[in-house]
Amino acid sequence: MNAADGRAGAYALARLVDDPTEFASRMWGRQHHVHHSSGAQTHPEAFADLLDLAGVDELLSTRGLRTPFLRVAKNGSTLPERSFTAGGGVGAAISDQISDARLAQLFEDGATIVLQGLHRTWGPIVDFAADLATELGHPVQANAYITPAQSQGFSAHYDVHDVFVLQLAGQKRWIIHEPVHPWPMRHEPWDTGGRKEQVAQAAAGEPVLDVVLEPGDCLYLPRGYLHAAKALAGVSAHLTLGVHVWTQDHLARAFTELALRQADELRRPLPLGVDVGDPAQLAPNIAAVRAALHQALDAVTDGQLATLLDQRADESGRAAPVRPLVQAAASREPALSEPMQLRRHLRLRRELDDGGVRLRGRGVDERVALPTPGLRAALDQLVDGGAHVPAALAHACQIGEDEVLGLTGQLLSAGILVPTRT
Repeated sequence: MNAADGRAGAYALARLVDDPTEFASRMWGRQHHVHHSSGAQTHPEAFADLLDLAGVDELLSTRGLRTPFLRVAKNGSTLPERSFTAGGGVGAAISDQISDARLAQLFEDGATIVLQGLHRTWGPIVDFAADLATELGHPVQANAYITPAQSQGFSAHYDVHDVFVLQLAGQKRWIIHEPVHPWPMRHEPWDTGGRKEQVAQAAAGEPVLDVVLEPGDCLYLPRGYLHAAKALAGVSAHLTLGVHVWTQDHLARAFTELALRQADELRRPLPLGVDVGDPAQLAPNIAAVRAALHQALDAVTDGQLATLLDQRADESGRAAPVRPLVQAAASREPALSEPMQLRRHLRLRRELDDGGVRLRGRGVDERVALPTPGLRAALDQLVDGGAHVPAALAHACQIGEDEVLGLTGQLLSAGILVPTRT
């Protein structure tokens, strides 16, 4: 991880758990955890900086949200989209926009509002979710659930990703049961494969946790834990950060994919007239495939495996947002006095490239020519984190001002650097 990809230490995780080190060694992926924040109503840890009820109303009323950025549920069932969407009128006649008036009626009648994809639509959560993903090393998504008093949106179920539940407003009672299917994968949701009946039976038993979350509290559940929640007095709002964990299954599938790419003999057709349901007919081919796979798997290197997963990690998230107008102006006319810094969450890697360096990361593939050691030193400082003023960089690296402006202009245009003052 580049030092500039996230704040020093476990800033985001430290807001969610009692002790990040203990959490990593004892709870992560293994057991539930509740973090209580003292003085939550007035303390910053009440998460009001991420989202509050006024922000929810803003999202629902003036942002022009469309499905699937919103779901509405009641008594365990998701309501049809047509019950809370409408066209936007002249100039915005898109039929799946949120109807705030209909939504108000449904909410008054006890429905839960689910704001989906907030890691893409609400600035503070965009930043926080990206910070948390960097610290955890696993992709993070964010949804918010707003429930009227004494109402329940969803019945007992499990998720196929880990979750951090951040209580934003009001109180919500959570009933937690042990998994019926440990570490479920994405293709194993709770309501398929006969698991729905298992979940209902387990949820009728004694819970392992029965807790009321107050603003500022956080509940962590590994994937597979059964949970159901009900709002108590007043409107309840909580933010769910879903962690889509990398697993050994990802390694196995990447391993197999790379092996199959290299095993050309496996493309050979089976005999004409073969009965693929007859083990005796398949036996010689099965033996050949087994041998070829063993050989191909042995040929896959750790570096090849890491490179493939590195590409998928890039695709699993986005770099920090840039302001297009500010960015374009800065790259068109970079200023010697304008501080620059590496764009966060790029996952930037440097590769030597015939007298220069190729910079690769999320949405980035840029070759930078470095004809002098001074330019190389300037590039290293720019992409190693922190804010740098081009004039000072030129002096420190003993290069001309035109050279450093050319370098910063190229990196600004590629979306690698961003101006620190907008």
